[in-house]
Amino acid sequence: MYLDHAATTPISAPALAALTTELSRSGNPSSLHGSGRRARRTVEDAREAIAAAAGAHPSEVIFTSGGTEADNLAIKGLYWARRAADPRRTRIICSAIEHPAVQDTVEWLQKHEGASVIWLPVDAEGVVALGALQAELDAGAAEIALITVMWANSEVGSVQPVHEITALAAAHEIPVHTDAVQAFGSLPVSFKDSGLATMAISGHKIGGPVGVGALLVGRAVQLTPVQHGGGQERDIRSGTLDTAGIAAFAAAADDVVTHLSGESARIAALRDTLVAGVERVVPGAVLRGPRGNRLPGNAHFTFPGCEGDSLLFLLDLAGIESSTGSACTAGVPRPSHVLLAMGLTEAEARGAQRFSLGHTSDAQDVDALVAALPEAYRRARQAGMAGHVSSIQTAGTQVGAS
Repeated sequence: MYLDHAATTPISAPALAALTTELSRSGNPSSLHGSGRRARRTVEDAREAIAAAAGAHPSEVIFTSGGTEADNLAIKGLYWARRAADPRRTRIICSAIEHPAVQDTVEWLQKHEGASVIWLPVDAEGVVALGALQAELDAGAAEIALITVMWANSEVGSVQPVHEITALAAAHEIPVHTDAVQAFGSLPVSFKDSGLATMAISGHKIGGPVGVGALLVGRAVQLTPVQHGGGQERDIRSGTLDTAGIAAFAAAADDVVTHLSGESARIAALRDTLVAGVERVVPGAVLRGPRGNRLPGNAHFTFPGCEGDSLLFLLDLAGIESSTGSACTAGVPRPSHVLLAMGLTEAEARGAQRFSLGHTSDAQDVDALVAALPEAYRRARQAGMAGHVSSIQTAGTQVGAS
C-alpha cells in the first residue's frame, strides 16, 4: 500500500503514453533538420500545455531537470542579478520550513557569496508569520535581494499565504520565489495571478517522469544563469532538452489540472478518513499542520515514545509504505527542521510519520494502514523505550567507571 505520493507519485497513463511514443523517436530539438524540427514542435506544444496548466505565458516556462535545479536557478539567479544591479542587495528572506533544495541553496549563498539570511518564523501549524516579514521590510527593504517562501510545505502540508507575501514585497519591488512542487497539481495555482517572479514545479510529483521540471520566470525578470552552454531556454538554462520527458510532463500536467477539482476533493476525503482512523487506533498520535488549509493528500503525525524510522520500517514490513518527512532528507538521523521551527522538541519531532495520498490511492490503502498501525506502533514504542533504557544504562556504566 503506497502512502508516499509526496515523495513521488506513480506515472499517469497519459504521461506514460507520451513518454513511450517520444522515446521511440529521435531528434535534437535544437537541430534544424526534419527530426529536429519535429522534436522542437513537441517541446513547444508541451511548453504551451504546461503554461496553460500553471497559469503562465509559454515564454515564461523554462525547462529544467526538476524542482531542485529550478530552485537553485531561481535563488542564485535572482541573488546574483539583484546584487549586480545594486551591491547593497545581499539579504535573503527565507522561511524556516523550506525544502532542502531552497534551504541549502540559501545557505550556500550565505557561505560563498556574501549573502545574509533572515529566517522567517512560522506558527505552530507551520504557516509563515506575515508580521515578521513586514518588520523585515520596514527595517531595510533596500538591502533585500529576494524573498523565498514555498507554496505548500512538503512535510506537514501547510499552505502558505503566497499572495499576501507577494503583495507586501511588491510595495518595495522585491522579487519573490516559491517552490510550488507540492502545490502544483494538488491546489489551484496561477503564476500570472500570484505576483511571483519565479516558481518551481516538477514532473514526478504530478504523475510525470522523474528528471524533468520547470522554472516559471516572469518575462521582465532578470536571472543570472547558473550553467552555461548552448543558450537554450531564453539563455537562462543551457542544455539539450529532454523531449520525451518534457512531453510526458506536459501530458501529466494537462491530466492533473483537468481533473483537479474532483480529484482533490476525493483525495481530501480519503485523507480525512485516514486522520480519523489514525487518531482512533493510536489516541496519542498528534496531527501536525493545520486541520483546514493543508494539501489534500497530506496527513503528518508525530507518534510519542518511538522513532519515526522504527515505525516506518515496521509499517514497511506490514506492506505499508510511508515516510518520516521529505524524501530529500529521509535517512538522515536528525529531527525535522520543519517540526523544530513549529516549536516541537527534538523528542517530539523524532516520532514523525507522513502519510501522503495521490491519484492511485483508495479506501483499501487507508483501511490497511489503520489495521496495521496499532501493532507497528506498539513494537516501535518497545524499540524506542529499549533504546532509551540502553542509553541510560550505558551512561550509568560510564559514570560508574569514572
